[in-house]
Amino acid sequence: MCLIALAYKAHPRYPFIFAANRDEFLDRPAAPAHFWEDAPDILAGRDLQAGGTWMGITRAGRFAAITNFRDLRRSQRTDGPSRGLLVRDALEHAIDPRATQVYNGFNLIHGPLDALRYHNNIEPADIPLSPGIHSLSNHFLDTPWPKVEHATAAMEHLLQGPDEQLVPGLFALLRDDVPASDERLPDTGLPRDLERVVSSIFIDSPDYGTRCSTVVLLDIDGRAWFEERTWPEGSVVMEKMSIR
Repeated sequence: MCLIALAYKAHPRYPFIFAANRDEFLDRPAAPAHFWEDAPDILAGRDLQAGGTWMGITRAGRFAAITNFRDLRRSQRTDGPSRGLLVRDALEHAIDPRATQVYNGFNLIHGPLDALRYHNNIEPADIPLSPGIHSLSNHFLDTPWPKVEHATAAMEHLLQGPDEQLVPGLFALLRDDVPASDERLPDTGLPRDLERVVSSIFIDSPDYGTRCSTVVLLDIDGRAWFEERTWPEGSVVMEKMSIR
């Protein structure tokens, strides 16, 4: 994922409200969200190049979602494993934070849905996710990039409205393609014109962009709603499941 907005233990009916966009090169093959044949409890999309995923949820109530940490001035491992494999590991069992230095930089929200943690391998840090509204892009959790601030404010607004507007409102948020003004662009080492392109919540460019948008709600009775919309096809995956 490259933009995550999350309301965690901050709503009376839905203790977990998640909305995210996965941004990726358009020629990288991927499968839409489904229950995996080789891991039937996992509901997630799948990277068909390396075999991992960018986010997922399990019937047993584990969750994981990752964003890359973007700072092109830092050295990058050319032999590092795919970070999507770490997401699968986090969905199947608890990760060992000490073992994550073999990956290029990342942020990971992971763990049981009632005890989520935030991990990155840059600082590094592995801490409980505090209740409240959080947003995450390609820097640390809640770093005030324009898209992060906009996502947080939009989530706060939606939580004050009627429950039936949550899902359409979250998908509207994820389709926002307005770039940040030049004076507010972060400096991650990209050329200025590319920094502008990727500054919007929804990215649309010839070679790289938002590949799918996902919304997940978990209610107080343990019922989960999962909806994924894939771009540019516009195909939709919807699943309802009870968390054991």
